[in-house]
Amino acid sequence: MSKPQHTLQFRVRYGETDQMGSYFNGHVLNWMEMGRTELSRHLGLPYAVWEQRGIFLPVVEAHLKFTGRAVYDTLLEMTTSVEPAGYVRLRFDNAIKNAETGATVAHGYTIHAILNTEGKPVRMPEWVKAVVA
Repeated sequence: MSKPQHTLQFRVRYGETDQMGSYFNGHVLNWMEMGRTELSRHLGLPYAVWEQRGIFLPVVEAHLKFTGRAVYDTLLEMTTSVEPAGYVRLRFDNAIKNAETGATVAHGYTIHAILNTEGKPVRMPEWVKAVVA
């Protein structure tokens, strides 16, 4: 069975570039958050619904690999997927590439704890398992 995934396109904004004219690597985590948000929406569970149901997903680990340049106005394509990472964590994988050339720009993953409203780890709820497992 394949992992649930979603692909979106966006452009490098001027404010996301550095003095060398390429995207500033610190923005990749923000792009990955955008991917997680849109994947959740695509799965029928916007992140606001998670919070309304008492579930929060703080990042507890991140890994990024920068493999290429993207300058202002480059059209990027990011594919985000999700899978369980144990009983109380989720892993979101991201692959970002130049939408026009197919060249990889960056890839990586984030691990998120599954917490309740008190900030305590909880087992993955059944409604989450139904869409990610």
